[in-house]
Amino acid sequence: MLEVFIDAATAGSPKVSAVGVFIRGEGHLIKWSEFVGEMDNHVAEFTALVKGLQLAIELTTGMVSVKSDSKVVVDAFEREFIKNPAFKPLLEEALTLSKSFSYCFIKWVPDSQNRAAHDLAGTALRANK
Repeated sequence: MLEVFIDAATAGSPKVSAVGVFIRGEGHLIKWSEFVGEMDNHVAEFTALVKGLQLAIELTTGMVSVKSDSKVVVDAFEREFIKNPAFKPLLEEALTLSKSFSYCFIKWVPDSQNRAAHDLAGTALRANK
């Protein structure tokens, strides 16, 4: 099973964001981050989800456990629904990607259990501000 930890960091005015993905399991240890530009934190969190799943597809078609400290992302993915039109395309992409795995689920984790992804996102944000 792969564990895919995702997070986003946002700061400034206008708001700019970066995302971080930390993947472990099945002999893999992946650290990935990217500055994603102007967007609010929720859009960045959904962007991190999509990127995490894209990276996971390159590693397995088996079981994937996504971990996020964003309740909005976790709730939307679990329900396969979100009202906000800004998030819908990203959620739909994530749901489509999730079908590539034999089993894919998401779990909310506190910040303290998401430090690796958090630190990756923060480093990418600071490097590009």
